[in-house]
Amino acid sequence: MTGSPEPRSTHAYNFTSPVDHPPRRVVSLVPSVTESLFDLQIGDRLVAVTDYCIHPQQGVARLPKVGGTKTPDLEKIIALRPDLVILNREENRREDAERLQAAGIPIWVTHPRTVQDALNLLWEIMHVFDAPAMAEQVRWIERQVDWTAGVARESKPVRVFVPIWYDPWMTFDEHTYIHDLLRVCGGENVFADYPAGDTPYPHITLDEIVAAQPEVILLPDEPFAFSSEHADLLSRLDVPAARRGRIYPVEGSLLTWHGTRLARALREIPPLLAQPEEG
Repeated sequence: MTGSPEPRSTHAYNFTSPVDHPPRRVVSLVPSVTESLFDLQIGDRLVAVTDYCIHPQQGVARLPKVGGTKTPDLEKIIALRPDLVILNREENRREDAERLQAAGIPIWVTHPRTVQDALNLLWEIMHVFDAPAMAEQVRWIERQVDWTAGVARESKPVRVFVPIWYDPWMTFDEHTYIHDLLRVCGGENVFADYPAGDTPYPHITLDEIVAAQPEVILLPDEPFAFSSEHADLLSRLDVPAARRGRIYPVEGSLLTWHGTRLARALREIPPLLAQPEEG
């Protein structure tokens, strides 16, 4: 991101809202968006969320649950008569989106693939909901992105491997939000340019991990819950991360939840990637 953060808020003038009036009855099928709505002081518009919408705990506790992100109870959602359902292209199924549309319910399909996309989504939320009160909070997150990326540019990127699944091992390429977040935080995704396939989440082997020579390995607790057993397995590999003891467990939502959780990610991820001091 370059330049002053303030003008970024004007991008919304080119944004086409999914509704023609500020929604008052909203179902969120995206955990990160649910959290962001509460953080932007508009969580009171929610009438239901998924089972995986666990943050903020107090806010979501009072709300009806409509199943999983990929197994929502569509009849229950339709019966709630929402004036907007928020989905994500990767987390939710296309057939569910089409069924809701066929029932006459407006939908908003989000799909941030970069940190800037995530910032844009926050501005779009305030635009759609006509709720600009938290604009300064979003500007603050933008400034944190600028500062973090600026610090990262002062040093050589750290080669990072982050698995997202086990048996088979899976990771992600350069066309993902998590890849761009690592870049902003000073990391270089060792599988960024993995040969393109049908998905940005390729299957890899232990031999390929060794060949990539990561200097840091981050083991998230979601979508797969990596444990100390997986850390022990990776610690036996002939890679710098293993030799230097730089295999770290990390809260998976910091890496994959776009939205206001980005602020926490910018605090907690860069220290894990920072080059150790000589001496």
